[in-house]
Amino acid sequence: MPRHLLRRAAGRLRRVVTGTPAALPEPAPLPVLGYVVAGADGAHPASAHVRVVRRTEHLGRTGGAVVRQVDPAAFVDGRDETDYAALLVQRDVLPRDLVAPFLAAARARGIRVAAEVDDDFFTASGRDRLARAEYDPDRLASIDALVRGADLVVVSTEELAGVVRPVARRVVVVPNALDPTIWTPGATATDDDRPADEHRVLYMGTLTHGADLALLRDVFTDLTDADGVPIRLEVIGVTDDADGSDWYRRLEVPDGHYPAFARWLVDHRQRWRAGVAPLRDEEFNRAKSDLKAVEYTALGLPAVVSDRPSYRAAREHGVIAVPDDTAAWRDAVRAAVASGAADPDAAEWVRTERVIGLDGDTWRSVLLG
Repeated sequence: MPRHLLRRAAGRLRRVVTGTPAALPEPAPLPVLGYVVAGADGAHPASAHVRVVRRTEHLGRTGGAVVRQVDPAAFVDGRDETDYAALLVQRDVLPRDLVAPFLAAARARGIRVAAEVDDDFFTASGRDRLARAEYDPDRLASIDALVRGADLVVVSTEELAGVVRPVARRVVVVPNALDPTIWTPGATATDDDRPADEHRVLYMGTLTHGADLALLRDVFTDLTDADGVPIRLEVIGVTDDADGSDWYRRLEVPDGHYPAFARWLVDHRQRWRAGVAPLRDEEFNRAKSDLKAVEYTALGLPAVVSDRPSYRAAREHGVIAVPDDTAAWRDAVRAAVASGAADPDAAEWVRTERVIGLDGDTWRSVLLG
């Protein structure tokens, strides 16, 4: 029998014995996670990037979900007909008069709404402090209405969860974590002057920390190392008051949204010998996260922080936590400057537990089930 006929017969025999292969099932479509934050096209406030945007983009990059930013007005009036599995709304991004219609539209379509908050917006002292800093009554009312009406509230600390639980249906803690696409160190910048006649210490934060900055006045006034070299505090953000320039230096950084700012910090990390994060013993501060300690450590800097509940985990992993004593703070800052490098245990903790993608699957499981 010709060879081609033998091959054809053998093929028929195999099909009879094994059967025709079944078609592979179509993969299930990925869930769609919508998020509502201030800004657009990658330009968002730092808090939106840290708590929402970087995490949702990670889900999109790794195939965990389809993610997209939502126009709340289009969602409410029906122009946005996307079949969202869940919607994540960050704190006060919804105008006060849009919160109720937004929640109603989500309920009508069977879409879960998660609210994200990262500060104490609920106690009287917390609301008073925020009002003094930057929050008007409508913004605070918007947050309150959203948290009370959402199916779920995501917070950054256990202390904040305790504040939110009395007014929320369900609360889940997801600690802050850093995006490795931004915070992985590479070569340092060479465009920075690093004078040999002073050491620099970094303090960065929002305007809600103006009162905390005052804790450092007596710490950094005339502070020197063991050899008499001045130790100078450099402040990014925190305050718009320049009157304290005799004991700290306000540092202006290049314009740019959070990813660009964070990359600038990473590139210029050799500018500083340490980072500090003071916190007054106030109800508002007890709900703060340990983000500054995590960021300083990611920069390779020793972090000196107030001994508060916010920094309990950081302290257990080698971050320097200091009581409310000026002499203790001065000694701790001197020791940190002398070291000039993050504690190895703290660095390992940040690298293995506080990086997006390595901190478990809580974010996806909480929002999408």
